[in-house]
Amino acid sequence: MTVYLRHLGQSLEYREIYGKRAQPVESLEGFLDNTESKDARLLARGRPSQGMSLGNYLPQVESALAEIQKSQVISRIWDGDHTVWKPEPTEISNRLGWLTVTDTMAGQSDDLESLGRDVREAGTRHVVVLGMGGSSLGPEVLRQSFGSAPGYPELIVLDSTVPDWVGSVADTIDPAHTVFIVSSKSGSTTEPNMFYAYFRNLVEKAVGPDRAGQHFVAVTDPGTTLEKMAKDQGFRRVFANPADIGGRYSVLSYFGLVPAALVGLDLVKLIDRADGIRRSCAPDVLVHENPGAWLGAVMGGLALQGRDKLTLVSSPSINSFGLWAEQLLAESTGKEGKGIVPIANEPLISPEHYGNDRLFIYLRLKGDDNEGTDAALTDLEDAGHPVVRLDLRDNYDLGAEFFRWEMGTAIAGAILSINPFDQPNVQAAKDMTESVLGAYQSSGKLPAMADQSPLTELLARRTDNAYLAIMAYVNQSPEFEKAIERLRSKVMEKHRIATTFGYGPRFLHSTGQLHKGGPDSGLFLQLTYDRKQDLEIPAQNITFGTLSDAQSIGDLQALRAGQRPAARVHLGADPARGVQALVQNIS
Repeated sequence: MTVYLRHLGQSLEYREIYGKRAQPVESLEGFLDNTESKDARLLARGRPSQGMSLGNYLPQVESALAEIQKSQVISRIWDGDHTVWKPEPTEISNRLGWLTVTDTMAGQSDDLESLGRDVREAGTRHVVVLGMGGSSLGPEVLRQSFGSAPGYPELIVLDSTVPDWVGSVADTIDPAHTVFIVSSKSGSTTEPNMFYAYFRNLVEKAVGPDRAGQHFVAVTDPGTTLEKMAKDQGFRRVFANPADIGGRYSVLSYFGLVPAALVGLDLVKLIDRADGIRRSCAPDVLVHENPGAWLGAVMGGLALQGRDKLTLVSSPSINSFGLWAEQLLAESTGKEGKGIVPIANEPLISPEHYGNDRLFIYLRLKGDDNEGTDAALTDLEDAGHPVVRLDLRDNYDLGAEFFRWEMGTAIAGAILSINPFDQPNVQAAKDMTESVLGAYQSSGKLPAMADQSPLTELLARRTDNAYLAIMAYVNQSPEFEKAIERLRSKVMEKHRIATTFGYGPRFLHSTGQLHKGGPDSGLFLQLTYDRKQDLEIPAQNITFGTLSDAQSIGDLQALRAGQRPAARVHLGADPARGVQALVQNIS
C-alpha cells in the first residue's frame, strides 16, 4: 500500500515497510524527514494511512502538538485524569469507558455472533434498531457501509417520529419475522419508548402476547427502567452496556456491535481494526506519530484559527460515516460559545465558492469510485484550503476510524478548553417539547408557529463565518434529498457559506447541542410538510404526528429563546417541489 503525504504544497510518495525500528520524530518536519521509520509504524500498528496539506497552518498544529506533549495529555487521558478538560470530574471521569471497551467486546464476540446465527436460523428477515442519537447513528453507518452478510436479515434503523417514516418501516417488515433492538443508554429516551409501544403492539397482533417478547432485544445501561421492562416483558436478550460510555462514543460497544452481529458482520475484524489504532494512540507513542493526537491537533488548532467548519468528505461506499462523526463533533465540541461545526455530505463545488473557514477531511476507501472526489479535493488543496486525507484499505477500517475520531475529538476538546462528554444545551429543546405537549394535553391544540421571515431574509443576516443549518421534519426520499443538495449548492454558490442538513428529530440528539451552545454563527431553517398519515401510539394518548410537531415547535422555540436566527418554512404536500421553490428564490 502506498501513502501520499501532501505538505506545504509538496507531494511525497513512499511505501509502507514492515519490521524496521523507528527512530524518534520530534516534529512534523521530522515526520517528513523520517518517512522510512514512520512507514514501519503505520502497518505494524495496524491502522489506515494518512496525509495532510496544512499550508500556512502548520505552525499552529505544531504548537498544539507541542502543548499536548508538554502537558502529557495522552498519558493523562489514559489515566482518566479529568483535569485534561475541566477542574471538576462531572460527566468526565465516568465517561472514559470508550478507551478500553474493545477489550470487553472482544470477549463477547462469540456470544454476539452466536445470537446472530440464532436470529438468522429463526427465519428473521429484518432487524430494526429503535433508537436515537448515539444508539442509532453508529448502526446506520454500519448498515449503509456494509449491508448484511449473505443469508442474514436486512438492517433498518428507525430514528424519526415523523409518522410517514414510522409507517414506511411498518409497511416494509413482517412483524412475525422481525427482531427489534430497543436501544437507549438512559432507558427513558422518549422516542425509543414510543417506537417500542407501537411495534410491540404490531408484534403481539402477529404472534400473540406470549411470544412477542422473543422478537425484542434491549441495549441499555445497567439498572435502567428499560432493562427492568425488558426482563419483565420477556425480551429475547438484554445487554447491559458499560455505564461509563456516553452515547456518541458507544459505537464499538453493544450499541453498535449487537446490530452488527445480527446482520452477520465480522465482529472480530471490526474490533481488531479498532484495537490497531488504539495501540497507535497509546501513551508511549510520540504525539507526532499518534493518529488521535495529530487529528485532534489539526481539528482543534485550525478551529482556533477560524477554520472551524470541518467538512467531511467520503468515498461513496462509506459516505454515511459523516452522520456518526457529525454527532461526535457537534455534541462534543459545540458548547460555551465554541465548537467545531461538522459539515457532512455537502455537495462538492468549485473552490471559489468556499470561505476561509473550512478544513477538509477526506476518508478515501481504496477501490471505490473516487475519481471525481479526488479531483475536487486536489482543486481545493491547490486553492490553499487545508486538506487531510485518511486512506482506508476496506470497509472494516471504519473500526479504526471510529476510535481515531473519538480520541481526536477528546483531544480537540482539550485544545478548546471544553468538556467533550457533556451536552448542557440538549435539554432546552426537550423542555420546550414537554411544555408544548403539556399545552396540547390541556387544550387539544398545538401552538401556531407562523414563519417569522423567509429564507432570503434569514440569509441576509449571514456573516463571513456563518453556516446555514437545514432542519427537515420530513419523510426521507431520494427526490427530497436531491432537492436539498441543490439548495445547499445554491446557498454556497451565492453566499459562500457552509451548509448542514439533518432530519428531525434525529438531529436534536446530534447537532442540536451545537445549534444552541456552539458559536453564534448559525442560521437555522426549519422545514415541515403535510404528512400523508398519522399513527396512534398505543396507550400513550398521543400520535406520532403530534409528537413530531411538538418536537419541531419545541426546537424552534429553544433556538429563538437563545437569540439564534431561525426561520420556519412549510413545504406543503410535495416537499421536494417546495425546496425547489426555495432554490429559485435565492439571489
